[in-house]
Amino acid sequence: MSPDTHVPEVVAPRTVMTRRRAPQSTESRCGAFQVQGGWGGPGAPGAHDGPGAHDGPGVPGAPGGPGAFPDAFPHRFLRSLRWVVAALCGLLLASCERPPMDSQQLGFRGTGTVEINNPRLMQKAAVLHQVPEELPAVSSEGPKASSVYQNVQVLGDLSVAEFTRLMAAITLWVAPEKGCNYCHAGGNFADDDLYTKLVARRMIQMTTHINSTWKSHVAETGVTCYTCHRGQPVPQYLWFEQPAPKQGGAMGWRNAQNTPSPAVGLSSLPYDPYKIYFLDKQPIRVQSGKALPDANDRALRPVEALQHTESNYALMMHFAGSLGVNCTYCHNSQNFASWSGSRPQRVTAWHGIQMVRDLNLSYLEPLRGTYPPEDLGPLGDAPKAFCATCHQGLNKPLGGVSMLKAHPELAAPGPSAAKDMVAPGKDDAAPAKDGVVPVKSGSASEQGQGVAPVKSSAASEQGQGVAPVRSGAAAAKNVSSLLKDG
Repeated sequence: MSPDTHVPEVVAPRTVMTRRRAPQSTESRCGAFQVQGGWGGPGAPGAHDGPGAHDGPGVPGAPGGPGAFPDAFPHRFLRSLRWVVAALCGLLLASCERPPMDSQQLGFRGTGTVEINNPRLMQKAAVLHQVPEELPAVSSEGPKASSVYQNVQVLGDLSVAEFTRLMAAITLWVAPEKGCNYCHAGGNFADDDLYTKLVARRMIQMTTHINSTWKSHVAETGVTCYTCHRGQPVPQYLWFEQPAPKQGGAMGWRNAQNTPSPAVGLSSLPYDPYKIYFLDKQPIRVQSGKALPDANDRALRPVEALQHTESNYALMMHFAGSLGVNCTYCHNSQNFASWSGSRPQRVTAWHGIQMVRDLNLSYLEPLRGTYPPEDLGPLGDAPKAFCATCHQGLNKPLGGVSMLKAHPELAAPGPSAAKDMVAPGKDDAAPAKDGVVPVKSGSASEQGQGVAPVKSSAASEQGQGVAPVRSGAAAAKNVSSLLKDG
């Protein structure tokens, strides 16, 4: 053999594991699109059955190469699409409440006045709204607090024992962690150096004012410091005035709308529904009883009618969220404006608006100069109350349990504090003796038919979805049953 003769190298054969494929018909293999064979027929670029099918990356017909359409791509795409659809469905269902639900008819049949509650959420709420245990009762006999302690301006008519018991209760209700030092500096109980003591004194006056003047809303259940504070120095739910959104630019005049605000559920409604109703005494207008515009009927002026309607919707959203109810808790869905078919709770809510407005104007906003700058709002205003401050998600604060019975000293101001009380304004006065709320100029559309029927607080509260008053310790164990009553 010549030295120049080339002898090919013998290579041992390799065992190649392949997956047997099901036979395909000629028609299916030659189609323009094949799930298994790619584009074209056997041996064509992109086909996985002919020459060049597995020539490596970058070679025509190879996976990832020009003209390639991998076998697994359609399957992976469909599998991924199914997961995306399942995730979207899960997100949609996550915003819904699973059955079963409790449904209770509250009005005449066919009027749609039905209250629907989720029993699981109500049980959780019952735990969150438990009332604290009462402190042991004490005697009202003995020397008065004003004769024993210095600088007692509001509760001086209580006995020393009653005064001490109430101070201990307020500490548990408002500042259980910081204790007495939250209001009293360095153990000097007579000193007024801390602003928290000045605010607390005014809040005690406000509490007795509510319980004595606004029975049309709180009835005999009343309120205490714990109704709002729930063991926190500052109540969880307060509101401040918000700066107006920037106007002009490409969006033009936005009419104070299209600004994401939690106050209106991030909708396009007016960003601040609280100031105009809970501070500025703006009447609520949605529609008029007249067919044609009238110069004296502001509700029919085109721009104002739209603004009033949208602001009212925003306010109603606040009511629903604060009380954990829907529209038919107060209204008859056949005619939202009519008072004759509405539930008594609507009258209670009407007085509640007047009460909140009175508290903000007479007690809370005037404390602006007392608070330090860091406790004020973005516009320098004091923190103010609205429905959520007391209700906190329930149609009856604390499930309708009354803590006032254990603290009658908060039911009415004592003689020494009466001179500091603030009387309601003319617009907030009690209804006339004929049982209707007089309608001021321009507010006929607010009331729908011009008047709001007023029933006694006992009639509107007891037997109409409001839990009866019970003693504190026993009532704390019955919150769940009380919640189901409403």
